[in-house]
Amino acid sequence: MSDESGRSAELTALQAALAAEHAAVYGYGVVGGRIDDRRRATAKAAYDAHRARRDALAREVRDLGGRPVAASAAYALPFPVRDAADAVRLAARLEDRVAGVYADLVRAATGTRRASAAASLREAAVRAVGWSGHGVAFPGLAERAGEGTGAAGTTPSGSATATR
Repeated sequence: MSDESGRSAELTALQAALAAEHAAVYGYGVVGGRIDDRRRATAKAAYDAHRARRDALAREVRDLGGRPVAASAAYALPFPVRDAADAVRLAARLEDRVAGVYADLVRAATGTRRASAAASLREAAVRAVGWSGHGVAFPGLAERAGEGTGAAGTTPSGSATATR
């Protein structure tokens, strides 16, 4: 693979990771509105982690000469989030989907960017286990089979409201 095609693949994977982080930040806004007090601090920590990753990815995209993909105004959720149990399921789904996008970035990146993507994949997998109570052998890979929704389990919505 040429340096230019490798750089293009890396930029594409970075943009996908950035889009997933935008969706995760949005999703955790929904989670925070429905989660019970016992898990609110965990949700807030995850929200903050995704915001920090989003901001770092935007800088990396710019460093590679790209224009960071913008967040959508709203995202359609993969299922209605009516209560705390649904919020926990959504948080686990968000983390599984983010892990999948970081697996792609690990494959496309090199050097320190690859190490950072691997760390992000690991963090998402650990958070997913914390939410769901179970894990998988290869986080970021098995969960993606047969999924038709967008990055991080949400699809950009055509309007400024989300399905709740």
